[in-house]
Amino acid sequence: MSIPAPLAEIVDDFAAVEGQDKLQLLLEFSRELPPLPAELEEAAMEPVPECQSPLFLSVDASDRSRVKLHFSAPAEAPTTRGFASILHQGLDGLSAQEILDVPDDFYASLGLAEAVSPLRLRGMSAMLTRIKRHLRA
Repeated sequence: MSIPAPLAEIVDDFAAVEGQDKLQLLLEFSRELPPLPAELEEAAMEPVPECQSPLFLSVDASDRSRVKLHFSAPAEAPTTRGFASILHQGLDGLSAQEILDVPDDFYASLGLAEAVSPLRLRGMSAMLTRIKRHLRA
Protein backbone atom coordinates (compact mmCIF):
# COMPACT_ATOMS: atom_id res chain seq x y z
CA MET A 1 0.00 0.00 0.00
CA SER A 2 1.31 3.41 -0.92
CA ILE A 3 0.15 6.98 -1.31
CA PRO A 4 0.60 8.28 -4.87
CA ALA A 5 2.52 11.54 -5.33
CA PRO A 6 -0.49 13.88 -5.89
CA LEU A 7 -2.20 12.61 -2.73
CA ALA A 8 1.06 12.59 -0.75
CA GLU A 9 1.51 16.27 -1.64
CA ILE A 10 -1.93 17.03 -0.17
CA VAL A 11 -1.08 15.06 2.98
CA ASP A 12 2.13 17.12 3.26
CA ASP A 13 0.12 20.35 2.88
CA PHE A 14 -2.08 19.35 5.82
CA ALA A 15 0.93 18.27 7.88
CA ALA A 16 2.44 21.73 7.42
CA VAL A 17 -0.46 23.49 9.20
CA GLU A 18 -1.85 23.26 12.73
CA GLY A 19 -5.25 23.42 14.42
CA GLN A 20 -7.82 25.68 12.81
CA ASP A 21 -5.53 26.23 9.82
CA LYS A 22 -6.31 22.63 8.84
CA LEU A 23 -10.00 23.57 8.64
CA GLN A 24 -9.13 26.62 6.56
CA LEU A 25 -7.15 24.43 4.17
CA LEU A 26 -10.09 22.01 3.94
CA LEU A 27 -12.34 24.96 3.06
CA GLU A 28 -9.90 25.99 0.34
CA PHE A 29 -10.12 22.50 -1.11
CA SER A 30 -13.93 22.70 -1.01
CA ARG A 31 -13.82 25.72 -3.30
CA GLU A 32 -11.59 23.83 -5.77
CA LEU A 33 -13.96 20.91 -6.43
CA PRO A 34 -14.53 21.05 -10.20
CA PRO A 35 -18.07 21.18 -11.57
CA LEU A 36 -19.52 18.11 -13.22
CA PRO A 37 -18.93 17.76 -16.96
CA ALA A 38 -22.01 18.69 -19.00
CA GLU A 39 -22.63 15.09 -20.05
CA LEU A 40 -22.79 13.79 -16.46
CA GLU A 41 -25.92 14.23 -14.39
CA GLU A 42 -26.10 13.79 -10.63
CA ALA A 43 -29.02 11.37 -11.11
CA ALA A 44 -26.65 8.97 -12.91
CA MET A 45 -24.10 9.08 -10.10
CA GLU A 46 -23.80 6.87 -7.03
CA PRO A 47 -24.94 8.42 -3.75
CA VAL A 48 -22.68 8.04 -0.72
CA PRO A 49 -25.20 7.88 2.15
CA GLU A 50 -22.47 7.61 4.80
CA CYS A 51 -21.69 11.28 4.21
CA GLN A 52 -23.57 13.69 6.45
CA SER A 53 -24.32 15.90 3.44
CA PRO A 54 -25.54 14.76 0.02
CA LEU A 55 -22.60 13.49 -2.01
CA PHE A 56 -22.59 11.69 -5.34
CA LEU A 57 -19.66 10.13 -7.16
CA SER A 58 -18.88 8.70 -10.54
CA VAL A 59 -15.96 6.41 -11.35
CA ASP A 60 -15.03 6.01 -15.00
CA ALA A 61 -12.55 3.15 -15.22
CA SER A 62 -13.08 2.39 -18.91
CA ASP A 63 -9.37 3.14 -19.27
CA ARG A 64 -7.87 1.46 -16.21
CA SER A 65 -4.59 3.28 -16.76
CA ARG A 66 -6.33 6.65 -16.27
CA VAL A 67 -9.38 6.56 -13.98
CA LYS A 68 -11.68 9.60 -14.07
CA LEU A 69 -13.43 10.62 -10.87
CA HIS A 70 -16.32 13.06 -10.52
CA PHE A 71 -17.99 14.28 -7.35
CA SER A 72 -21.06 16.36 -6.66
CA ALA A 73 -21.78 17.99 -3.30
CA PRO A 74 -23.72 21.14 -2.45
CA ALA A 75 -21.86 24.39 -1.81
CA GLU A 76 -23.41 24.55 1.66
CA ALA A 77 -21.53 21.34 2.61
CA PRO A 78 -17.91 22.60 2.63
CA THR A 79 -16.47 19.72 4.67
CA THR A 80 -17.93 17.11 2.34
CA ARG A 81 -16.87 19.12 -0.72
CA GLY A 82 -13.39 19.48 0.77
CA PHE A 83 -13.03 15.74 1.23
CA ALA A 84 -14.31 15.11 -2.31
CA SER A 85 -11.87 17.69 -3.67
CA ILE A 86 -8.95 16.06 -1.84
CA LEU A 87 -9.84 12.70 -3.39
CA HIS A 88 -10.35 14.29 -6.80
CA GLN A 89 -7.06 16.19 -6.76
CA GLY A 90 -5.17 13.28 -5.24
CA LEU A 91 -6.55 10.39 -7.31
CA ASP A 92 -8.15 11.59 -10.56
CA GLY A 93 -6.20 10.46 -13.59
CA LEU A 94 -4.24 7.76 -11.76
CA SER A 95 -4.33 4.10 -12.72
CA ALA A 96 -6.81 1.76 -11.09
CA GLN A 97 -3.96 -0.07 -9.34
CA GLU A 98 -2.49 3.15 -7.92
CA ILE A 99 -5.88 4.00 -6.42
CA LEU A 100 -6.42 0.46 -5.10
CA ASP A 101 -3.01 0.69 -3.39
CA VAL A 102 -3.99 3.77 -1.35
CA PRO A 103 -4.33 2.80 2.33
CA ASP A 104 -7.98 2.79 3.37
CA ASP A 105 -7.15 5.02 6.35
CA PHE A 106 -4.83 7.49 4.55
CA TYR A 107 -7.14 10.31 5.65
CA ALA A 108 -5.91 9.87 9.24
CA SER A 109 -2.59 11.37 8.10
CA LEU A 110 -4.39 14.62 7.22
CA GLY A 111 -4.65 15.32 10.96
CA LEU A 112 -8.27 16.39 10.80
CA ALA A 113 -9.51 14.18 13.66
CA GLU A 114 -9.30 17.10 16.10
CA ALA A 115 -11.04 19.51 13.72
CA VAL A 116 -13.97 17.51 12.31
CA SER A 117 -16.27 14.86 13.75
CA PRO A 118 -15.63 11.14 13.35
CA LEU A 119 -18.89 10.93 11.36
CA ARG A 120 -17.50 13.33 8.79
CA LEU A 121 -14.23 11.41 8.56
CA ARG A 122 -16.25 8.24 8.04
CA GLY A 123 -17.80 9.94 5.01
CA MET A 124 -14.38 10.41 3.44
CA SER A 125 -13.55 6.78 4.15
CA ALA A 126 -16.83 5.75 2.50
CA MET A 127 -15.99 7.74 -0.64
CA LEU A 128 -12.65 5.95 -1.00
CA THR A 129 -14.25 2.57 -0.26
CA ARG A 130 -16.86 3.08 -2.98
CA ILE A 131 -14.23 4.20 -5.50
CA LYS A 132 -12.20 1.07 -4.78
CA ARG A 133 -15.30 -1.12 -5.01
CA HIS A 134 -15.97 0.23 -8.52
CA LEU A 135 -12.39 -0.51 -9.52
CA ARG A 136 -12.55 -4.08 -8.23
CA ALA A 137 -15.81 -4.80 -10.07
